[in-house]
Amino acid sequence: MDLLLILTYTAICIAIFKIFKIPLNKWSVPTAVLGGVILIGGLILVMNYNHPYSEISRQYFVTTPIVPNVSGQVIEVPVKGNQMLEKGDVLFRLDPVPFQNTVNSLKARVEGAKLEFERTEKLYKAKAGSKRDFDLARSSLDDQKAQLAQAEYDLDQTTVRAPTKGYATQIILRPGMRAVNLPLRPVMVFVSGEEHYIIGWFRQNSLLRLEVGNEAEVAFDGVPGRVFGGEVQIVVPALAEGQVQASGNLIHPGMAPRPGRIGVLIRITDPRYEA
Repeated sequence: MDLLLILTYTAICIAIFKIFKIPLNKWSVPTAVLGGVILIGGLILVMNYNHPYSEISRQYFVTTPIVPNVSGQVIEVPVKGNQMLEKGDVLFRLDPVPFQNTVNSLKARVEGAKLEFERTEKLYKAKAGSKRDFDLARSSLDDQKAQLAQAEYDLDQTTVRAPTKGYATQIILRPGMRAVNLPLRPVMVFVSGEEHYIIGWFRQNSLLRLEVGNEAEVAFDGVPGRVFGGEVQIVVPALAEGQVQASGNLIHPGMAPRPGRIGVLIRITDPRYEA
């Protein structure tokens, strides 16, 4: 932009000198140069103040690390990379046999505990058994039912599903691999299908002219020659460079990083953007 203004002013000066036959001397040339400095400098200053811009921007999106709630061997990965999914669609399955065996075992224990409870209940009502035995039998039955419910939940969790609408990307998981329930070791990355965020990083003096609801224009390197309209949704009031956490250290000048920029969330309203 600066170079374009300078070239335009230079072309106008040359045309004026040629058309009006103005002589090139120690007065005319410095006047033209000084006039250009004042004119272009003032124009750029006014534009920067009234029309804030940022050459630093990013499109952000939310990802969900997929960690299974149970550990096991992967037997099937039906999902395909970058394929749009609905909430509840299957991502992958773990071997259910060990979990099914646990469910079967606990079902048998529940049946046994139920028979024991019924027997002690009859004895207690007939005054032939103690209340202690009756309470223990009831507690044992409740405990076995709770363990069975947990085992059935674990069995259901062997099928890992999409948490929301979106897609999985860069799928490296294969049948035969082992997936473990460790938060720091996800086996897949799921990209949420919600609207992506476009954030421009503006200089701090731009806050003088930035307000929620202002019209905005966004240009992408990948779509040259097209400008999309939008509006300012959020002007983030905090800077990452000024963030501090509770610690035993006092703040000192050596901790001051370089001046930060203000994050501004822009929502593109131009219908051409979706197309």
